[in-house]
Amino acid sequence: MAKIDNIAGSKVRIEIEVTKEQFDHGLDHAFNHVKDSVEIKGFRKGKVTRSVFERHYGVESLYEEAINHVMQDTYGEAIMSNDLEVVAQPKIDLDITKVEQGKGFTYVAEVAVKPVVTLGEYKGLEFEKLSEVVTDEQVDTEIQKLQEQNAELALKEEGTLEDGDTAIFDFKGSVDGDFFEGGTAENYELKIGSKQFIPGFEEQMVGMAIGEEKDVNVTFPENYQAENLKGKDAVFHVKLHEMKVKELPELTEEFVKELEKEGIDSIAALKTDAREKLQVALIAENKNKRVDFVVTEATNNSSFELPEEMITEEKNRLMDNVTQQAKQYNLDLDTYLGFTGISKEDFEKNLLNDAARSISYNLVTEAIAKKEAIEATEEELDAKLLELAAQYKMGIEQVKASINPEAVKHEVVYKKTIDFLESSLVIK
Repeated sequence: MAKIDNIAGSKVRIEIEVTKEQFDHGLDHAFNHVKDSVEIKGFRKGKVTRSVFERHYGVESLYEEAINHVMQDTYGEAIMSNDLEVVAQPKIDLDITKVEQGKGFTYVAEVAVKPVVTLGEYKGLEFEKLSEVVTDEQVDTEIQKLQEQNAELALKEEGTLEDGDTAIFDFKGSVDGDFFEGGTAENYELKIGSKQFIPGFEEQMVGMAIGEEKDVNVTFPENYQAENLKGKDAVFHVKLHEMKVKELPELTEEFVKELEKEGIDSIAALKTDAREKLQVALIAENKNKRVDFVVTEATNNSSFELPEEMITEEKNRLMDNVTQQAKQYNLDLDTYLGFTGISKEDFEKNLLNDAARSISYNLVTEAIAKKEAIEATEEELDAKLLELAAQYKMGIEQVKASINPEAVKHEVVYKKTIDFLESSLVIK
């Protein structure tokens, strides 16, 4: 028997009564679980009787296994019979001193459940029309990117080092007069302004001339990957050998042909191609803006309580994804974050915000799909499976065997709901 009470934070308190018979069954299960490993003089292994076992070890030695077994059954039954969608592991409250053989007992399970969403306004929201015109300036910028991608570095023999120039130099770093590992290099190549070095290093090199030597004074960041250098003041003695500047190729018919783009052999054709690609990107960008707006507004207009456990679980999933990305570069998470320039504290805070936002969006779109009776047809599901088969280069039967059909259905319904919301916008 279970008594259900709703409590704040999308949680329920379940008071579950375990009968004498259920606990007796749990004790039988516990004994059968341990008896094969019990050795008592006069009995072959696994042949000891229950009464002999209890005389030697006491019935209380079976309580932990018996209680866990009974709780697993009774808690599961309470969840199923009351149609509760739990989203975290329960917190169990049990007074073990009141548990004894020949009697039942009561325990309490407090658990987070899927929030109930009360929808607000989500249809007919006003949205300002976005321009879908690609300008000549945007096309020119795209062409310039191609020129920069094909630029070559040329020696700069006069003047001084400027932001954007590439420097070839030696450096030797020290902390408190002692040189440190990894702080020395010869003929190192660095683009000034790329922010690859410690803050302040590149800025102090600006204005140097070929052959010049100087000391660069910097402070290592507190989140620097090397523990022995975090927050330390350092001096780098540098000597500039060469300066290089990027020389862009001229936009000529010959340059266009050298790009070897299929079907493009003239400046006019290159610009047309750039305009068409920018147009496709702009349309996609505008769609994303409309979708982000309508989902955000629909979520803000709705009310629900997110359980902390749900947010934490999603945050941990996101963190696992980042950790796996770091491993691909043979880095641990702390070192990876050091390269990104974000502290562990800010990283986790951002993940919590991302987790809460992601869960909120999913809950609201799911509630809208239910209210609008948006469902996935068999044809749509088949089309999605074919799309996945092509994406992963697998046979359709392989895809069906390896992918949860509910996940496929959820993805189709989610996309249909997003399309429905976007189409309901009133464009001003």
